[in-house]
Amino acid sequence: MIGVYDYTVVLTYLSMISGVVGITLTMVGVGHPYIGAIFLMVSGLLDAFDGRVARTKKNRTDIEKKFGTQIDSLSDLICFGILPAAIGVSQLRHSGLFMELAKSKAEGGKIWILVILMTIAVGYVLTALIRLAYFNATEDERKKEAEVTGFECFTGVPVTTAALVFPLTLIIHYYTKWDLTVFYFFLLLIVSFAFVWNIKIKKPGKKGLIVMMILGSIELFYAITIIYEEGYVHFK
Repeated sequence: MIGVYDYTVVLTYLSMISGVVGITLTMVGVGHPYIGAIFLMVSGLLDAFDGRVARTKKNRTDIEKKFGTQIDSLSDLICFGILPAAIGVSQLRHSGLFMELAKSKAEGGKIWILVILMTIAVGYVLTALIRLAYFNATEDERKKEAEVTGFECFTGVPVTTAALVFPLTLIIHYYTKWDLTVFYFFLLLIVSFAFVWNIKIKKPGKKGLIVMMILGSIELFYAITIIYEEGYVHFK
């Protein structure tokens, strides 16, 4: 069989599986955006360690290294590109705003707003795709720069930021009772610009990773609590 199947890629495969399951459970009739948010954070957790796990194998071939880089980006597109957009659409549907906006003009609907929101969601996925492709295309340049400066930088905001930003929005939406449905799409727009923003951001070290892990764990706890409090039947 073609491909790589050793322990160096297991976390990436699991992250992709989590993203696909999250998209499915978010978009199907019995699904809910908060369920998708949980899988988004799980994917973020797995992605945080996949590179570190891969680098523990010192005798990786060039093919294994390139394969790992490519599947990591492809997985990220699913988990942190498509899934957050799907969560937003699901939130729009469950809030009832989707049907309200989709009504005919004669019935007081504002379908043009719906078109704008859907365009933002699609644009978000597109900028995530562009960023990930650019990240792969400039890999050699980043390695040379890291050798000179002594640290690695990102250009623009990493797509994995989605695993912290969007679940937090949903949690605030739930506990404050503020309707942040439209704001979620505004946030998609802001983050999409941040993906392709030509700004250098230093790659976080161990301390930064620990802080993000703590924040992610807190958000995951509250997201699971919401699912438990509401009950799965509520989402049907």
